[in-house]
Amino acid sequence: MKAAVYYETGGPEVFRYEDVPDPTCGPGDVLIRVEAVSIEGGDTLNRLGGDLTSVPHIVGYQCAGEVLEVGDGVDDLVAGDRVVTVGVDGSHAELRVTGRPFCWKVPDGMATEAAACVPVPFGTADDCLFEFGRLQPGETALVHAGASGVGIAAIQLAKRAGARVLATASSAERLARLADLGLDHGIDYTATDFVEEVRTLTDGRGADVIVDSVGGSNLQRSLHCLAYRGRCVTFGDAGRESPSTLDISTMRANNQTLVGYFLGAELFLGTRAHAMIARHLEDIAAGTLQVVIDRRFALEAAGEAHAYIESRHAFGRVLLVP
Repeated sequence: MKAAVYYETGGPEVFRYEDVPDPTCGPGDVLIRVEAVSIEGGDTLNRLGGDLTSVPHIVGYQCAGEVLEVGDGVDDLVAGDRVVTVGVDGSHAELRVTGRPFCWKVPDGMATEAAACVPVPFGTADDCLFEFGRLQPGETALVHAGASGVGIAAIQLAKRAGARVLATASSAERLARLADLGLDHGIDYTATDFVEEVRTLTDGRGADVIVDSVGGSNLQRSLHCLAYRGRCVTFGDAGRESPSTLDISTMRANNQTLVGYFLGAELFLGTRAHAMIARHLEDIAAGTLQVVIDRRFALEAAGEAHAYIESRHAFGRVLLVP
């Protein structure tokens, strides 16, 4: 099969488009022909400096396509079914194998490309807001990187739950596009101090739940605009800053909570998140939630696609198409 691979971590230029051995389908596995790859933020971070589980390495969490083969013990999928899959790597290729628990059947009538964009962004957004953020109707949610996959999912889910939704993005134009998805107030972080703006928009109270994918100094500033009993959930380091020591001295007196989150752990250790993601697939198929696709690149142009994501111009998902 063809795959976008690299032999060492680094910038987008490390990608090579090469022939590599086909993956094999073992017991409990599902082998698919990849039709769409949704590039996740973690894919770009892994390419930049993550572990190489093999050399050459095929990066990538999430993709969707047609089932070609199922292993022993898989009795609820057959060749020809459409599924979306997640895994620790291997999405940037023509073929992908993963365990059955990490596959979701694509609902009838749903485009495979749309399904490819769902599990990681919508699963992460839902858990950050509700399972760990405990967001309630009438509360205020602040979503960082509102134009990202998780950001677009979180804005829709928070609004549907009856929350007031604030979000940050890098331009007024991107924020304007988010209004149609449920955003109440946008904050251009390149022109405005988001801490001051959140305080102003909430009459000094702050946000009840903050979804922070940026990390670094942004996470510290998120803590500074939490409401009394507010919950901040951190799940990423999109800002690419070196880890820093957080000052949490103000949190105790305000009964605030800081939670770290990783969707992979929830998927590996239980079934709750699997069912939640399946519900989101059904909702998107029914049109009650939206997937936003920005651009499509050929698989052989994986480096160009990663560079585009890192330019911070993308609005929604960027796909690779084998």
